[in-house]
Amino acid sequence: MNRLSGTAARRRRLRFDGWIAGMGTSSGTRIVLGHWQSSPFGAFSDVMLERADGERLLLAPTREVADFVGGTYVFDTVRVVPVAVSVTGRTWSVAAGPLDLWFATGRRGPLGLVLRAVPGALARRPAWSAVTDPFARLLLSGVRTRGSAGGGRREWYGARDLLPIRAGSAAFGGTDLGVTGPVEPPVRFGFGSTPPEPAVTRITTTVALPRE
Repeated sequence: MNRLSGTAARRRRLRFDGWIAGMGTSSGTRIVLGHWQSSPFGAFSDVMLERADGERLLLAPTREVADFVGGTYVFDTVRVVPVAVSVTGRTWSVAAGPLDLWFATGRRGPLGLVLRAVPGALARRPAWSAVTDPFARLLLSGVRTRGSAGGGRREWYGARDLLPIRAGSAAFGGTDLGVTGPVEPPVRFGFGSTPPEPAVTRITTTVALPRE
């Protein structure tokens, strides 16, 4: 029995604590970085890209992570590559196989201050995500905090902080993707997108597995 099967048999819900960064680029490629300090797979980072032509690509650090993320979201291509993330002050540097990315965050705005004021124990609860979903739909185009995922799974996002991305650039396979910009159009990996303006969100993601 592999690790995922064992986890699914023991636990109904899986929790991921970390950060999600979402940004567009001037070339039309949109990038979503997951940087997880705590998860059923340990600490890891992964990258989802949607190219201007609509191709959806997952860059995952291990086959185990690739299988789980690929079974939760929708991709045209999945690649297992080394994924390294370095955070120094407000600057993030990412090396993920063919992708090289850096970006810098700015001071949190009013929404970030509101999210930081929510107690962590409350923000992690799926019930709280159900409460916040209508407001997310209204205030942030394309954003959902709960919904149906792949493989019969259910998913909830509990945001705990939000920092704007003020600058950045990316290259894929040596080709410059341009500077960072809005996530337009929204990405199509799952039931919702990241905020339309480039941002890094501290988040708890809960994934409910289907009953065996």
